[in-house]
Amino acid sequence: MNTHTPSGHTNAITASRVIGTAVYNMSGDHIGSIEDVMLEKMSNGIMFAVIGFGGFLGIGEKYHAIPWSALDYDEEKGGYVVPFTKAQLEAGPSYSINELTRGDGTLARDESYSYYKVDPYW
Repeated sequence: MNTHTPSGHTNAITASRVIGTAVYNMSGDHIGSIEDVMLEKMSNGIMFAVIGFGGFLGIGEKYHAIPWSALDYDEEKGGYVVPFTKAQLEAGPSYSINELTRGDGTLARDESYSYYKVDPYW
């Protein structure tokens, strides 16, 4: 059984290695970093990655719920690449940290998967 991502990386990774990792768009622009991951307790899955961008030194920063399956690790960049343009990301749903957990995280998850047109895992 193949346990690698499309870029050849293994399926398993610790959350501590993911948090703080840089995120880039398809143009190679650094758009932010992974601030956290939202876990779904009942299914043992990852609901989405929490990516922070748009603020300055943590002030005014908004957080985006990006479908986990949309991220692909790029070894050369040392970070994740998402298949979205900067304009798509800036126009996408954004939240405060507290808003990400409302409705047990399903509201942000559902808005995110719908906006980015990613097939739901649930």
